[in-house]
Amino acid sequence: MSVHPTVVFADLTGSTRVFEAMGNARATETVTRLIQWIGAICESHGGRVVKSLGDGVFAIFLDGLSATHATLELQRNHQKRLQSWPAPLRMELQIGVASGEIVEVDGDCYGDAVNLASRLSDLAGPGQIWATESVIDQLHSGEVRHRNLGPINIRGRNELPVVYRVDWQDEISEFLTMPASLVPPVRGSDSSFGQIELAWLDVRSIFRAKDLPIHLGRVDEAQFVVNDPRVSRLHARIEARQGSCVLVDVSTYGTWVRFHGTAGASGEIALRREECVLHGSGEIGLGAPLSDFSAPTISFKTTGGAVPVDRGELRASR
Repeated sequence: MSVHPTVVFADLTGSTRVFEAMGNARATETVTRLIQWIGAICESHGGRVVKSLGDGVFAIFLDGLSATHATLELQRNHQKRLQSWPAPLRMELQIGVASGEIVEVDGDCYGDAVNLASRLSDLAGPGQIWATESVIDQLHSGEVRHRNLGPINIRGRNELPVVYRVDWQDEISEFLTMPASLVPPVRGSDSSFGQIELAWLDVRSIFRAKDLPIHLGRVDEAQFVVNDPRVSRLHARIEARQGSCVLVDVSTYGTWVRFHGTAGASGEIALRREECVLHGSGEIGLGAPLSDFSAPTISFKTTGGAVPVDRGELRASR
């Protein structure tokens, strides 16, 4: 197996909130120190920092193994640091890793692996490491825990790359499962997800499976914009995964889901850096519980078939 260079994009999330809380001077100093630390960790594992990207680092490694070890150290040490930080000042890391041929021009690097690692970093969400199959293939068997997320639709790409989430926590079960009251499957129906319809106030959009992933958020970069101060810039991600529609919370204040057909507060599911399968219809609350009448609430409706009940579980990303 030929070994190609491996690209790492490591980005800090929540920096805008930190600038608002600390002021420009102190926040700039804090972010700069973190960026320098990220670069130093990459270099200690044989990586080369190509450039800093404001609140992130773009680095190149000789192989996937050294790149993965660097990202593991980054997440583990940074998480320990965050435990002593006030919640409003916490900037988590989201990391994308991809291997492939790279072309260097005037000190900068280009290539499919560069573009893919950058997109994976955007999609991964806070506290996660997403890597391509080409990276995972370079790891020693059993050395690093990882979970196959299946083919992921990357905007601008015809082929769907197989993506893995690298588990960096020292002690974690494969899934942390929480019970949820879900609508029973419809017998004999097609379980393949077709499309999802979203509505907020007078905004209504339909996204087909091939259009995903999309982000729900407060800024224009989100494909479905909800302009409310409780909504994070990129608050949650909806993706098509192995025939299902999956909602992933990547926000500061959390996401709540309620399915039609469930009664009372017990039908409301709280997601904090977690994910759940969306099926049927219901509501999504961004930044506040659905029990709060003022919560920014998105109505959703999926079509294309029901999802078996045993897949309606919450899987913790932490």
